Amino acid sequence: MVNKPAPDATRRSEKSRRAIYAAALALVGEVGYPKTTVEAIAARAGVGKQTIYRWWSSKADVLLEAFLDLSTQAAEEAGQVPYTIPDTGDLAADLKAVLRITVDQMLDPRFEVPARALAAEGLVNEPLGREVVAGLLEPQLQLYVDRLRAAQDAGAVRADVDPRIALELFVSPLAQRWLQRTGPISHDYTDTLVDYALHGIGTPDTPKRTKMGR
Repeated sequence: MVNKPAPDATRRSEKSRRAIYAAALALVGEVGYPKTTVEAIAARAGVGKQTIYRWWSSKADVLLEAFLDLSTQAAEEAGQVPYTIPDTGDLAADLKAVLRITVDQMLDPRFEVPARALAAEGLVNEPLGREVVAGLLEPQLQLYVDRLRAAQDAGAVRADVDPRIALELFVSPLAQRWLQRTGPISHDYTDTLVDYALHGIGTPDTPKRTKMGR
């Protein structure tokens, strides 16, 4: 009698993990964060509740990891290495490229629906808000800090500029417009934000506008 190979536990776990990500993001978009439970995520994903608790300590941890995974997939689809801001030597072009990818994510229903649900809940649920900032936003903002500091070292940004404040010149207006729907978001919009920001923080020799293909 021929023995059958044992099931691949790693593959099975990865399949479950993907199902849990999808279930968590779908539920928070459909019913909101308060009504999304570990039990509901498990039922939607077709796994046991203990499977989730074996990998995560709370639904917030599941959702944050699912968001990071979603962002990674979006970056890969766009042909960008995840969680990096390129340094081609052209600061304007690099920032515009990354912000264009961000706009595409914000307009993608896969990202937009659960992102809005989490953002809204984070305003009234302080512990969740802190987790979102610490686990999702701050690591991404730090990438802008690092890129702006590299630009300072290259002489493209004034030495007296605080990178952590400077990044808010283009990141914060985009977030505010998206969250409050005060206007459309587009590649042209974020390109303009970068142009305006670099006009204020750049050195006299820094190019003020970089054309990029639409």
